[in-house]
Amino acid sequence: MARQSAVNTAIEYQLRIQGYIQVAGVDEAGRGSMAGPVVAAAVILPINIDIPHLNDSKQLKPQKRNVLFDEINKKATAIGIGIVCHKLIDKHNILQATFMAMKKALERLPFKPNYVIVDGNRAIPDLTIKQQAIVGGDGQSASIAAASIIAKVTRDRIMDNMHNRYPQYDFLSNKGYGTAAHQEVIFTQGLSPIHRKSFQIKKQLKLF
Repeated sequence: MARQSAVNTAIEYQLRIQGYIQVAGVDEAGRGSMAGPVVAAAVILPINIDIPHLNDSKQLKPQKRNVLFDEINKKATAIGIGIVCHKLIDKHNILQATFMAMKKALERLPFKPNYVIVDGNRAIPDLTIKQQAIVGGDGQSASIAAASIIAKVTRDRIMDNMHNRYPQYDFLSNKGYGTAAHQEVIFTQGLSPIHRKSFQIKKQLKLF
């Protein structure tokens, strides 16, 4: 028997009962990376969606994420993706850049949702749509989990392309995150053009 999804549409269903028919789940990828963009996705799913194994992207192996990425693209009602580059992350900060990416993702949906549910403990500032922040939402809500997968796979593919430009940093494996090997290359060769020059682990963690 096929394994059931770890998440469901219970949150979305309760909102639908309240009159919010089109609920968008929002999540990001790349917030803690040392290089490359931060990517956000907004996903609206049919209430009776059936995607086996759907879960928070962090709980899935890359091959499974790629399979689910295709399934979500086939079955979702709507998908929007927002990308904010490393230069804007440096200009603002990673928190503000993440919110910018989330707003872009919502703006790129083909229609405006009635309600937004976003992973984390912070709502998106200055959003004109009703919303709710849900801690651990990517492990509860099907639409947020789907958004986490769309954002993660999209960003991973961007970093795979960056690996072709800057192979010495091994973005193919680390996706820009601060592994020991990645930090050693930075120490010996310096930053690449796509590294976040403002990245400071302690400073950025305080924003969340």
